[in-house]
Amino acid sequence: MNHTQREVHALTELLETIADHKYVLGDRLVEVGVSGPNIEATLAAIAMAQGELGHARLLYNWCFDLRGIRGKKAEIYGQTGKAFTSIVNVNNWITLIAALYATNLAIDIVWQSFLQANHPAVTSRIQKLIREQQDHLIYAKSWAYELRHEQGAIPSRFAQALNHTVNEVYVWLTEIEKKEELQTEGYLPMNINLANQFKEHLKEVAAESLVQMN
Repeated sequence: MNHTQREVHALTELLETIADHKYVLGDRLVEVGVSGPNIEATLAAIAMAQGELGHARLLYNWCFDLRGIRGKKAEIYGQTGKAFTSIVNVNNWITLIAALYATNLAIDIVWQSFLQANHPAVTSRIQKLIREQQDHLIYAKSWAYELRHEQGAIPSRFAQALNHTVNEVYVWLTEIEKKEELQTEGYLPMNINLANQFKEHLKEVAAESLVQMN
């Protein structure tokens, strides 16, 4: 694998991982979202599911292009195995919101770093994704804040669920930072610190005492 191939491979792996996260989130938004706490939450969850699945499809097709696959793209029937375990295991509203918020926050930080690097092969592909994802992030953040300030056992249950995703996100972002190929090719800025950015943004919803990051 030559110099250019390594860098394109690193980009493809990153995009495919994001696609997996979005594919499974879309699936869980349908499965769990139909039993949301109210009709507005349910309808919004189902609408977002279509958005997440649409983003996943676009990213998988982008990966096909990067791998040199021409012609009609293959049908997508499942993730490639890179989605966070905490997303795969979503089984109720609390775990859904925790996974949706933490994962989309992390993805947004990655997208914004791509924009900062301004690589022509990337920027034009992600601008629409970023705009559409903002609605998902705002929705998830609003619900996360509400669960964080609920009465009874809900805040601690939410914190526990959030921790599961946050720990996986933190490891993932740290691994991206170490991918020199992404920086040397100019896909991402040099010396980025994605994990710390994530940690700072997370404080807007979760008190540090409730969220532990390894």
